[in-house]
Amino acid sequence: MNYTSNTIFDKSTPVVTNIIIINVLMLLASKAFDLISFALFYPISPDFKPYQFVTHMFMHGGIFHLIFNMYALWMFGKILEKIWGSKRFFIYYFVTGLGAAAIYTLVNFIQLSFIESNIDATTLESMKSLLEGGKELIYKDIYIRQWYEITCIPVLGASGAVFGVLLGFGMLFPNTVLRLLFPPIALKAKYFVLIYGAIELYLAINNPVGGGIAHTAHLGGMIFGFILIKIWHKKRNIFY
Repeated sequence: MNYTSNTIFDKSTPVVTNIIIINVLMLLASKAFDLISFALFYPISPDFKPYQFVTHMFMHGGIFHLIFNMYALWMFGKILEKIWGSKRFFIYYFVTGLGAAAIYTLVNFIQLSFIESNIDATTLESMKSLLEGGKELIYKDIYIRQWYEITCIPVLGASGAVFGVLLGFGMLFPNTVLRLLFPPIALKAKYFVLIYGAIELYLAINNPVGGGIAHTAHLGGMIFGFILIKIWHKKRNIFY
């Protein structure tokens, strides 16, 4: 399908609008109150709560983090919501967001298993005891530092779901030309998505722990978005 009507690309939509409002309110609330418990901690952390798989999607580290994610959601999400309808877009957004968190947690589990195999048992037990006691670890060894980052530093943000939205736009409108601000070039949506996905894969492989950006979560959102669209397409419930 080729949608060119301005009604598709103009105006916002209810689900996208409400998601943006909630994210803005959560950022404002986080400045006034300690809402770190809404971020997603690794399951063995004493700060982990199951509801964090959902709430972390509405938390952001700062105004620029929020603006980047919400602008991308507004630009591309409103188009998908107009095509699919609010209910289907709502499902898609949360499936990709939860999928991103699941992939991120799974990769962390694999990494943590490798890291713990390189730490002697006595040191590992001591680290876990300190963690359970709410004390900050002092690390000198790289494996201890990585263990600490995975188990004690939470992930937050809508990026996983937003990357799913980008993937969805690229699949439905592969030949739509996007005019980027940085770099200042024109690029078809399908190439934009492929390049972004390749960059995230490269960064996830070469910087799996640390760096302040959850690249595996971004990939997870794209993976789950791709799978869900293919399922819908196979059932003839959605066309592109």
